Amino acid sequence: MTLSKTRTSFYRRLYVAHLVATGTASVPAITAATGMPRRTAQDTLGALGELDILCEFEHQAGERHNIGAYVIRDWGPIDPAWVAAHAERLRVALGYPLQP
Repeated sequence: MTLSKTRTSFYRRLYVAHLVATGTASVPAITAATGMPRRTAQDTLGALGELDILCEFEHQAGERHNIGAYVIRDWGPIDPAWVAAHAERLRVALGYPLQP
């Protein structure tokens, strides 16, 4: 089944939000988990707000530059339990590698 660009974008956002919520919460970690380019990972994190998912970057105390991790503060209208239950389906549909 070929996914439309709209569905692919929606699934990617849900899957990235799931990764952040489960501890894969930095751009390098997301790119390693998915194989997506760095810019796509950054854009996807930035686009979570379009789904009313509040995702914020937390700087690690005592670190300089952009050392830290993203945190989901509010899932908005999205049910995180549904996303967690369907994360494998989303991963397969997007063609991302299996998580170690």
